[in-house]
Amino acid sequence: MYGITFLLSVFLVSCESEQEAKSSKDYAWKTVEANGFTYKIVENDPSNTRFYELENGLTVILSPSTKEPRIQTLIATKAGSKTDPASHTGLAHYLEHMLFKGTDKFGTLDWEKEKPILEKIESLYEVYNAETDEEKRKEIYREIDLLSGEAAKYAIANEYDRIMAGMGATGTNAFTSVEETVYLEDIPSNAVSKFLTVQAERFRNPVLRLFHTELEAVYEEKNRSIDSDGSKVFETLFSNLFQKHNYGLQTTIGTVEHLKNPSLVEIRKYYETYYVPNNMAIIMSGDFNPDEVIKEIDEAFGYMEAKPVPEYKFELEDEIQSPIKKEVFGPESAEIMMAYRFPGANSENAKLLNLVGDILTNGSAGVIDLNLVKKQRILDAYAFPYVMKDYGALFVGGAPTEGQTLEEVEALLVEQVEKLKKGEFSDDILTAIVNNSKRSNQQSNESYRSRAYKLLSSFILEQDWLASVKEIEWLESITKQDVIDFANKYFNDNYVVVYKRQGENKDVEKVEKPEITPVEINREAQSDFFKEVSAMPEHPIDPVWLDYEKDIDRASTGSYDVLAVENKDNNLFKLHYHFNIGKWDNRLLPMAVNYLEFLGTPTKSAEEISTEFYGLASTYYIDVRDKETIIYFSGLQENFNETVEKFDDLLRNCVVDEEAFKAYIARLKQARENNKENRAIIASGMQNYAIYGENNPFNNALTTEELEELKAEDLVEIIHDMAAYKHNILYYGPKSAKETAEVMKEVHYTPDTFKEYANSKEYIKEQQTDNTVYLTYYDMVQAEIYWLRNGNKFDNAALPTIWAFNNYFGSGMESIVFQTIRESMALAYSSYAQYRTANDLNAHNTFVAYVGTQNDKFDEAVGAMNNLLTELPRSDKAFENAKEGQRKKLATERVTGISIIHNYLNAQRYGRDYDVRKVIYEQLPSLTFEQVNDFYREEVSGKPYTYTIIAGEGKISDNQINALGKVRVLTLEEIFGY
Repeated sequence: MYGITFLLSVFLVSCESEQEAKSSKDYAWKTVEANGFTYKIVENDPSNTRFYELENGLTVILSPSTKEPRIQTLIATKAGSKTDPASHTGLAHYLEHMLFKGTDKFGTLDWEKEKPILEKIESLYEVYNAETDEEKRKEIYREIDLLSGEAAKYAIANEYDRIMAGMGATGTNAFTSVEETVYLEDIPSNAVSKFLTVQAERFRNPVLRLFHTELEAVYEEKNRSIDSDGSKVFETLFSNLFQKHNYGLQTTIGTVEHLKNPSLVEIRKYYETYYVPNNMAIIMSGDFNPDEVIKEIDEAFGYMEAKPVPEYKFELEDEIQSPIKKEVFGPESAEIMMAYRFPGANSENAKLLNLVGDILTNGSAGVIDLNLVKKQRILDAYAFPYVMKDYGALFVGGAPTEGQTLEEVEALLVEQVEKLKKGEFSDDILTAIVNNSKRSNQQSNESYRSRAYKLLSSFILEQDWLASVKEIEWLESITKQDVIDFANKYFNDNYVVVYKRQGENKDVEKVEKPEITPVEINREAQSDFFKEVSAMPEHPIDPVWLDYEKDIDRASTGSYDVLAVENKDNNLFKLHYHFNIGKWDNRLLPMAVNYLEFLGTPTKSAEEISTEFYGLASTYYIDVRDKETIIYFSGLQENFNETVEKFDDLLRNCVVDEEAFKAYIARLKQARENNKENRAIIASGMQNYAIYGENNPFNNALTTEELEELKAEDLVEIIHDMAAYKHNILYYGPKSAKETAEVMKEVHYTPDTFKEYANSKEYIKEQQTDNTVYLTYYDMVQAEIYWLRNGNKFDNAALPTIWAFNNYFGSGMESIVFQTIRESMALAYSSYAQYRTANDLNAHNTFVAYVGTQNDKFDEAVGAMNNLLTELPRSDKAFENAKEGQRKKLATERVTGISIIHNYLNAQRYGRDYDVRKVIYEQLPSLTFEQVNDFYREEVSGKPYTYTIIAGEGKISDNQINALGKVRVLTLEEIFGY
């Protein structure tokens, strides 16, 4: 859904190519003319990106590739919360929402009749904002509500989303941050003309229709941010770090007061000021011909006229002379976040800031990683740079372990910064960072999305792409003394620290519910523009299905099977060990693999092992699932052998460390308590309770007494045993299965006899017979309600119907649930419903629905969802559009790399030897609404449900909850099992 990005991750891009060894003179800007257009490129840029500027000033950035027939598109404007008027904060964000409502050509049934009503509504908002008498304001709002209902009769809600879904787009969304607003689409490569036609129209004359219901969605988003301790910490940090700049003076979502008093006049002024071509960019990364696409973009967007854009001027911040300390209270667990202020994106310091962030924490060998995390002196710790146009910041934060105060955490983090200033870090860390940067750049260049976002950062922050391409060279030129000098220049007692303490937030200010009458959403309606776009020709793209016999290379190494897919793009590898054992088999297994992080061998410490892996630019991660465990490796092929050998040595020869075990148990106790203060984790536990009953996978945990009786030897024995279980070896890299098998025979341990897998513990999903309510209290503004019902046993034959049902009914912004709950009734920011298939062939499926809403909307929201779960609204056009959109997505989807092997293993788990997507693609066209409705009646309609509700105590009356079914208040001990 449309939303806010509070933390814009800024990537300083460097790309490795076959010409890596070339000198800096081989990287240079070059101007090229082709087909009547002039563009710039950076010579030897592996992303092959072209930079155009059209006559009207519109920036067009095109990065072509033929890896898969899709395109990631971003349309960006340099207009974020920084440029919001001080009297209307949050304006850029809710303008972003309104850019999905259409124009005078689409989103409307009859513009001539709709227009005068919208003009009256706009005028009434100005009267409403000027009025101070609350009773008169309510009268005006009732008139706005009445007129909005009249205007809605001519509106087609979500027509933009339907248009995009119909052409096979995914990821339809947008976000607003401090510097920018960006509109996202992932489209099939044959939909470029349609996409550009829609986008050019979208920005031509946006109409602010359905405003009061959409503004209510923004209210809900505001309330969600009020319920987020992380958002409160970040806003407090920024308001103290930037006391003169809008980075800190304003928030992206705006104040409650300004949200209550919106001005459509000001929104329109803002749009006309900042949504001009010389302040915007179209970025496309994917499968297209740039010579053809630039011509289409020029024709589509040539109507836009350049205008002067006001420069944001600001007073320089005062130096921070001593730490600024603030407190924030909330129900989530305690933590601290600190920030140091730096110059902006285009200073040399910005690049050094990113480097310093890696030296402090890189997940393996950073100063904080080795001194605090590996030594378990703290529960969690991190550091990361945040680079913006006018300023930057380095964030450093952490959470206390058992018995530790936030002030002690602060002291430990400051101690690490002092070590940086003194040069107390490895001389080899810079070389290791260069190697890891080379690897990460190869990885990110494979992804259309990653490439597009890097280019976006370059545009928004006005950074030179040449410098980005040459980043590796720059990194290689930096010395340890450069880092020390930088650290001593910028790191002093000049930070802001926010102590997030666990406790009641007494400053809660929620947005109250206004009186809103549900509006018509005209599901069957289609504008002439929609029909014209749908009728535009597009060349067919043939789907590509997996053939497991042809697409997977097979070999064996002793007793192991090796499944491989060749990497033809670069010299990176991915290696996975796949075990048929999980936490359902042994609840100590997740604890054991987490303990492994802090263990060494007889010859090496945990810190040395971690540093060695980082030096190899290799990573490993162990994922323990219900019935399987996967060990993930990735890195440079040149270091493949050493990576496997080092991990094998660690797995087989790790030794008990009593001091590390004592610290691990203390941290684990604290983490378990923190989980009980985390709303999302509590909600997950409640859902497990609803699905499986009192004894479920979530609460299958050690009691506190069992935890205290646990021995380090117990966990180390489990780790050693992993090497004795047979597992599949999955490989994606430049070598063949046979070559990999030969290497693995030499470097990967094979026991004389494999241990036998025990029969996995089974949890049986309960079948609901009556409506039941599980309730848990949490200090929050909103209420979160889930509907859960276990359905039929998994059946491959039902998958096409399930796909059609989910996409029509409850998945996505064009779905029935979203349109009804959010667009028509303005009851929630987020709402969905999904029929989720079981995890294996013998288990039952589960239906889940969700609404997050204000407490004063509880009855309406629950009633609205219950109505949808009783009678399936019918829209033949929406149904056909959903099916066609899914077929286009399937036709352009490409399963590649190691995902091919996992797709195969997944198919085996469901008893298939074929790519199920082919069956779904072929059967979707013939599926009728009646068939989907029959499925709905069998699985959804009028059935008993288990509700799980998490809400503030006393915020919802007992009568409201009792009306839903038999109520049981779940304690945290019941949910978590300890």
